[in-house]
Order: sequence, then C-alpha cells, then structure tokens
Amino acid sequence: MNTTKRTEISSLGEFGLIERLTKELSTSNKETIKGAGDDAAILQFNENEEVLVTTDLLMEGIHFDLTYFPLRHLGYKAVVANISDIYAMNGTPKQITVSLALSRKFCIEDVEELYAGMKLACQQYGVDIVGGDTSSSLTGLAISITAIGTAPKGTTVKRNGAKETDLICVTGNLGAAYMGLQLLEREKIATAGKDIQPDFQGKEYILERQLKPEARKEVIEKLREENIKPTSMIDISDGLSSELMHICKQSGVGCRIYEERIPIDYQTAIMAEELNLNVITCALNGGEDFELLFTVPIADHEKVASMKDVRVIGHIASDNMGLALITRDGVEMELKAQGWTPQSEQA
Repeated sequence: MNTTKRTEISSLGEFGLIERLTKELSTSNKETIKGAGDDAAILQFNENEEVLVTTDLLMEGIHFDLTYFPLRHLGYKAVVANISDIYAMNGTPKQITVSLALSRKFCIEDVEELYAGMKLACQQYGVDIVGGDTSSSLTGLAISITAIGTAPKGTTVKRNGAKETDLICVTGNLGAAYMGLQLLEREKIATAGKDIQPDFQGKEYILERQLKPEARKEVIEKLREENIKPTSMIDISDGLSSELMHICKQSGVGCRIYEERIPIDYQTAIMAEELNLNVITCALNGGEDFELLFTVPIADHEKVASMKDVRVIGHIASDNMGLALITRDGVEMELKAQGWTPQSEQA
C-alpha cells in the first residue's frame, strides 16, 4: 500500500472514486461502443444488435445484514439489482454469471437457499444463469453478479442525452426501501437478546421493497409500446438526488423537480413520522428503490402522464440554473448527492 502519498477513499466518496479511476480509460476495440460511466457498457458484435454488460458487488456487513435478511430474498435482490441496470439502458436482460465468496459459517444448504432466490428472479425475468465462480472468504459472504442484455441497434438509452425542457419522470414511489431498512434495523436493536418477535404489522410493503424489490420490466415494455425513447435514463439505486446529478452532469444540463410531485407511499410516510425523519429527504437520498428515472421530450407529456406507475416530477433546465428542488412553499433548495462512503456504511 502507498504510504508516501495517501488520499483517503472517504474524501472522494463513491462517485468521486469512480470518476477518478475511469477518467483516463480509453477503448481500443471497435466492438466497444460505450465503456465505463453508465448503468452498463455497450458492445456491438453485429450490425443489428447491441450487447449490454453490467456488474455489481454485494458485501456482507456493507450491503446486507444476514441477521434479518433471508438468504432466498438476498439471492432474488442480488439478481434484480443487476438486471435493473440493463432495463435502465432500455435493454432486455438475457444472462447472468454469479460469483460467490463464502466463509466457513455457510453450509451447502445455505448456498442452495441463496441460489433458490436467484433462480426465482431469473424465472421471473426470463434470464439464464450461465456460469460464475466460487472462492473462500475470511469475512463472510460476497456476491458478484454480471448481467448481460441486448437491445436493437440505436435503441439503447444513456445518461447523457437530457436536453432543456425535457420532462423528468420516475416510476413507482421513492423512499420505501430505505424505510424498510430503518424498520429492520430498529427491530433488530429492539429485539436483541430478548425473547420477543419484531413488530412488522402494517408495514409489509416497505419490508418487501427492501427485502424483495422488483425491476421495472413492464415500464420499459410500455415505453416501447408507446414508441417513446427516453432521452436519458438511470435506475435509482443510490437515491433520486444522486441519480439526477449523474444525468445532469453527463448531459451538461440543470434541473428543477417539485416536492409535491415526488411519489411517496403511505407506509413510507408513516414510518418516517415514527422515526422523526423528513420523508422527502428519505425519498431523495434513500436508495435501493430500483425505480427508473428518465427524461422525455415535452412532446411526449400526454403519453407519459397517462402511463401507469409513471410520474412527471419536474423538467430539465439550462446548466447555469443548477439542480434544485422546489418545495411546497416555492423555495428553491440545491440538490446534493449522498452516495456511498466507507465511513458512512460502516458506521
């Protein structure tokens, strides 16, 4: 390790680290259409079709806690997290590879339970498991999945195509997965060392959003059916603010979103109130919703406004206007990205 010049990873954060590592990457193969910097890389091996490739790494103690996360649910979620990136490129997921690092605390039946969840997700979304790897681990469980998908040439959607006056749209609702996580953490503490059951009554929805999320396959299919190609798109894994910042930065634009338009489920709002949290802050920064954030030309307003589970929350503005949330009182607040840092996730 470098001891003469040391920059802590936490000083850059997730997005700064990725940008620093990838800013000087170049491509030398003609099949590489788009490399690092989007939800998936784009490769082209024939003139009619593009291939999408994405990968994700989940670490025990960082991304999941097996105290309350069933292995079957974890397997399902690990697959969904990856194929959501393929949908975010306007593609169709086809295959995955699965690599696992396992400590001695896991037995064969545990791994079979994890795989049962993965196979269930693959059946749900029409995806094949085509390979992978296994290794020993000294620190618990690590799951690395690579997803492969396809899209007809010219139909993939990147993060860099948003233009002024485009409408900003989100699917579903936001903040539910984060509230589910807060509920699980609260009950873990409340029941630790006690012979009592956790209290999840009336909160089944936010628990499911955390433990068994779904990818937005049906929205992608509906967009194709309506002949709508988004100008930019990303999936919401790190929170609305962070993802919107990615789109605006790569597109060279600003944005305005409206607090009153952000979709929030009733159970999410109730849970936030119980925990004395600002529900809008949770919706903006919670992450793991795996909803889609996308922009469309204003001419498509009527079509997207009538789509089930799609909400127009704002519009793209010029770059010099910055990124802002307009509160219910009409006050402009600057949007800031949260994202991952080692210190915050290990705290």
